[in-house]
Amino acid sequence: MDSLAAVDWAAYEQQALSAISGDALEDARVKYLGRKSELAQALRGVRDKESGMLLNGVKARLEAAVTAREHQLELAARRAAADSGVDVTIPGTPVTRGRLHLLTQIRREIEDIFLGMGYEVWDGPEVVTVWENFDALNTDQGHPSRSKLDTFYLDDDTLLRTQTSPDQIKAMLTRTPPIYMVSPGRVYRRDTPDATHSPTFQQVECLAVDRGITLADLRGTVQQYFRQLFGPDRDVRMRTSFFPFTEPSVEFDVTCFLCDGRGCAVCKHSGWIEMGGAGWVDPDVFRTVGLDPDDWQGFAFGFGIERIAMLRHGLPDLRAFWENDVRILGQF
Repeated sequence: MDSLAAVDWAAYEQQALSAISGDALEDARVKYLGRKSELAQALRGVRDKESGMLLNGVKARLEAAVTAREHQLELAARRAAADSGVDVTIPGTPVTRGRLHLLTQIRREIEDIFLGMGYEVWDGPEVVTVWENFDALNTDQGHPSRSKLDTFYLDDDTLLRTQTSPDQIKAMLTRTPPIYMVSPGRVYRRDTPDATHSPTFQQVECLAVDRGITLADLRGTVQQYFRQLFGPDRDVRMRTSFFPFTEPSVEFDVTCFLCDGRGCAVCKHSGWIEMGGAGWVDPDVFRTVGLDPDDWQGFAFGFGIERIAMLRHGLPDLRAFWENDVRILGQF
């Protein structure tokens, strides 16, 4: 994009390194690496692989420089304290520090994974129209998800989104392909809270629209995603399924990261853990947003963020994320 190309990132990096050489390290870190920095904003707007690799390289070098400078300042402080006769080995008064919620940590980790693959992070509204949530996604009029027993309607035309897929519709309506976007966010369904269900939870959905895309690209993207989350030895498998907005539709399983596929109680002795649905974007969805399915192909998938957190950290109850028990949240 124009704003990305207009920045001289080599000069930006040199300016940052010059600032990092000073003692005001935290101010420099926030200015050049913080979530509102020019670099962070550019990463969020990346739409191609080359730009993603360039910016992630700049980010990695700056983070390494900050770490190195921290070590230098710490060593200098210790030497100064030793010269003054202060015993730095005496324990000080402990200060309790806050931390990001586990779901926020995982959401940001997911965003970083996709930014590294050249995707754009899309943050859409939680209140959407019936057309965006159901009609444009090829959902039948009689589908159970449309029922007021399952969905929070604000009026006859608007509702609290039941999935983050409306962001994909908005992206295809407002952007010219190729489109590579990922959409994490909160969704709502009329569920009774229990160990595995909640009326509000978080999803992350991915959409890729381009020419020449195949199901192999879908499998490779999901495999890279799971290996980043669960370890480099993970493998994935696809099983046929059905979803209104994809054809063909598949579900993905990942090899169990506790037993390495040998079979255990977590994977129900199958060696595989079910993660979520995916598929080839249905041609009717492309036609609805004004794209010719003969020219464009694409895939989409969606997975629950809470489910990822539960599986990776062995939490048995979904409600633990929202009960604010510091004995649990403090472990992360």
